[in-house]
Amino acid sequence: MTLAIRPATPADLPLIAQFIRDLADYEKLAHEVRFDEAVLGDRLFGARPYAEVVIGEIDGAPQGFALFFHNFSTFEGKPGIYLEDLFVRPAARGSGLGKALLAHLAKLCTTRDCARLEWSVLDWNAPAIGFYQSLDAKLMDEWTVMRVDGDALTRLAST
Repeated sequence: MTLAIRPATPADLPLIAQFIRDLADYEKLAHEVRFDEAVLGDRLFGARPYAEVVIGEIDGAPQGFALFFHNFSTFEGKPGIYLEDLFVRPAARGSGLGKALLAHLAKLCTTRDCARLEWSVLDWNAPAIGFYQSLDAKLMDEWTVMRVDGDALTRLAST
């Protein structure tokens, strides 16, 4: 078995869209998927990309992906990488592909002089939490995620 991680290309857009839908199904959030594939492609591969994607392959077949972007730590004075999505197809779990994807992002962090690699995980996802902890990731229990979206975002923007 050969694991490989490669940067996504515009030709991967349908695959990326399917991975996002598969992840949403797994997380019981399919009802929240509303992206337009063409707009997603422009945001990933257009003149001003907002995020990057790598594809994880096993024996040349795409089996997972990671979508990430840079954030910034004012305390560290350095950028970081925020992992928005990590997904490995169920049949490929346990192959080491998830760890390989995270290791690839960790290497990007070191080559880009980033202070940290961060992500969120749903609190009910015990298998993922256990996997992340096995890699020495630590839960940030003292932090609470906040979000403004939809009508609330529009209202805030208009004040």
